[in-house]
Order: sequence, then C-alpha cells, then structure tokens
Amino acid sequence: MARPSQDQDSALLQAGLALYPQLGCAGLSVRRVAEHAGVRPAMLHYHFGGKPEFLRALLQQLYEVMFSRLSASGAGDGPALVRLRAALFSLAGFLREHRAAVARLLLDAGQGEVVVQDFLRANAPRHLALLMQLLSEAAAEGDLNEAPPLQRFVFVMSSVAAPLLIAQGVARLNVAPELVTAHLDEQVLSDAAIRQRIDWALAALGARGAGPGTPIGPRPAAPAELPAAAPSVPTPSSPSVTLAPSSRRSR
Repeated sequence: MARPSQDQDSALLQAGLALYPQLGCAGLSVRRVAEHAGVRPAMLHYHFGGKPEFLRALLQQLYEVMFSRLSASGAGDGPALVRLRAALFSLAGFLREHRAAVARLLLDAGQGEVVVQDFLRANAPRHLALLMQLLSEAAAEGDLNEAPPLQRFVFVMSSVAAPLLIAQGVARLNVAPELVTAHLDEQVLSDAAIRQRIDWALAALGARGAGPGTPIGPRPAAPAELPAAAPSVPTPSSPSVTLAPSSRRSR
C-alpha cells in the first residue's frame, strides 16, 4: 500500500508545475508551493531537501516526460524519415502542451538562474543528439540532402518548435493585432498546422513527398480587383501537465 507521503510528493510537484510558468524560479517560494499543494512547508524540505532540489526534481520530471515520448516516437526499424516525422510531431505536441513552462524556463536561463542553466546543460544534449541522429540517418538513406548537421537541426527547430514559443509570447503579452491572435489556434497550434510546418521543413531539406501539405483552414476568397488609382488598403489596428512523484528522501 502506498504511503501517504507519496501523495505529498506528487501534490508538491503538481503545484510547482502549475505555479512555475507564472512565477519562475525567483517567485516560486517554498511557502507558495506548499500552500497550493495543501501541505505544510516543512514537507517540501522533507521530500526534496529545499527549494533548489525541488526545482531540479520538477524540471527533471517534466523533461523525462518529453524525452520518453520523443524516444518512443523515434524508435523502431522503419525508415528514418518516418521516425523523424513522428519524433518532431511528438516534440511539438509536448511544447504546445507545456509552452508556458518552456517559455519561462528559457527566460530563467537567460536571467542567470543557476538551477535552470545546470539543468539545460545536463539534459539538452540528450534530445539534440536523438534528433540530429535521425536527421543524419534520413540523409544517409537518401531521403534528405546532405547538409551541415547543426545547421540542419537549427533550421528544423526554427520551423517546428519556435512558432509554438512565439505564440505563447504573443498570447501572454497581448501585443499582436487581432488579425494574428484570431488565427493562432488554427494556423499555429493545431495538429494540422504543426504537421504542415514539419512537411515544409523537411521538403526544404530535400524530403521526397514532403510538399506543402493540406492547407490549414478554408481557402480565402480572392480579393476584388481594384481600380488602378485605388488607395492602398490600411493595415488592421491593434486590439485593445500528471507527473509521477519523484523519489522520496529517507528520514
């Protein structure tokens, strides 16, 4: 029978995941996490040792969810290009689901949070190596053009992953015109939009059969023909994750 302390572990991690995107490392205090989890602050120290250790456990748990999905999608004996597509879609799905936490992670890293920087140094090489290996295998099988490995990886990530993080920033800051925000879900965040960007990125690298893909959303009506002296059209104005509990500390 599971001990009650395991439920406290899970509750603390879930509370941390809920609060981290808004508060970041600096604002994620032991007291706030404990209050959100409905436990005493001492329980965080008991299970994790302190705030830095809790942050490491939280980030590692989240990363392992992503990496396990990525690894499963890229595994198998089929063509590397097929496995690469599946892995990219898996990664994009995770980023869409946890884009607020990932955006905060990158912000914290840029602001010099040591725990986050150490976490990225330890873990980023894992998924980078997996994806670069799939890209290299696809090229070796003749399904992609030869290219510098890192350049190829950066190009694919800028096409597949970056739009999801940009969408998060646009939504949070509320600075984009309605013309953009009205279509974020359909044309940036949807499964169809993600698959289309993967198709485009791989087509640019020479993948056979990776054309433009199915158009996202209805095809817009053709604009009416304007007379030669018609004024220019004005631009629109701007508008007003269940984690498994980590290992418990022994008394």
